[in-house]
Amino acid sequence: MIPRLAMINDIAGVGHCSSSVSLPVISAMQVQVCPVPTSILSNHLGFPSYYFDDYTPHMRDYLKVWRELGFTFDGLYCGFLGNSEQIRIVEEFLQDFQPQQFLLDPVMGDKGKRYNTIQEEHCDGLKRLLPHASLITPNITEACLLTGTPYKDGFWTDYELLSICEKLAALCPGRIVITGLYAEGYYLNYIWQNGVRTSCTAAKAGASRPGTGDLFASILAADMLRQVDLGVSVQKATDFIAKCTAASERDGIPIVQGVQFERFLKDLIP
Repeated sequence: MIPRLAMINDIAGVGHCSSSVSLPVISAMQVQVCPVPTSILSNHLGFPSYYFDDYTPHMRDYLKVWRELGFTFDGLYCGFLGNSEQIRIVEEFLQDFQPQQFLLDPVMGDKGKRYNTIQEEHCDGLKRLLPHASLITPNITEACLLTGTPYKDGFWTDYELLSICEKLAALCPGRIVITGLYAEGYYLNYIWQNGVRTSCTAAKAGASRPGTGDLFASILAADMLRQVDLGVSVQKATDFIAKCTAASERDGIPIVQGVQFERFLKDLIP
C-alpha cells in the first residue's frame, strides 16, 4: 500500500515553492500527498506583486468532508501556517485524524529575523504543536525563536547547536533537524535523534533560492512515511538540493524563480 500524507501548506502558482514543490516531489517518492490549502497565491512573495487569498475561513469545511468520508492518513506535513487560527485547525486535525507521523516545518523567519506576519502569539502557537511532532525542521533562526536563544551571524559551534537541540527536545519528543547552517563554503544540516547528534554537509552550489526549504521538508516527509533512516534522508535531501541549485545556476535561472528540480525527480524514485 502506498502511504497517504496530508499536507497543510499554501499554494503558490509560480516560483517553485510550497505545494508546487511538494506535490511532485512527494508523489515521485511513492507517497500519496493530499493537500489542505492555507492560502492561495499567484506566486510567492519574493516577486514585486502577487495575488493572495487567505483560505482560513474555508479550511474547517474542507476538512469536515474528509471526516464525513472517513479518510485516514498515515502522516501529516505542515509547512507555512499564516495565522494563529490555522495553528488551531492543525491541532484539531491531529485530534480528529490521529496520523501516526507528523512533520512540522515551523516557518517563522530567516537570517535572524521574523517574517513580517509572524508575531509572538504565532510562535507560542507553534510551540503547542511541538509535543505532537515526530520530526521538526527549523532553520537556525526558527530554532532560536522557539527556544529563546539569541541569534548570531556566522559559525555555530557543536556545543551551541547541542544546547539548542536540548531545549527543543524538552518541547518536542520527536527528532530534530536544524537546516541551512552555513560556514566556509558549505551548508550543514544538524541532526538530533534520541540524544545522539550527527550532521551532513554539501558544498555551496550557488546563491540561496526560494523553495529549497520546501524541497528539503518534502523529501523528509515522504521518507518518514517510508521508514527511511533519518540520516540517509537528510543526506539525500541535501545532495538533491545542491544538484538542483547548481543546475539552476548553470542555466541562468533567476533566483526569484527558485530551483528547477523537474529534470532530477527520477533520482528520488525509490
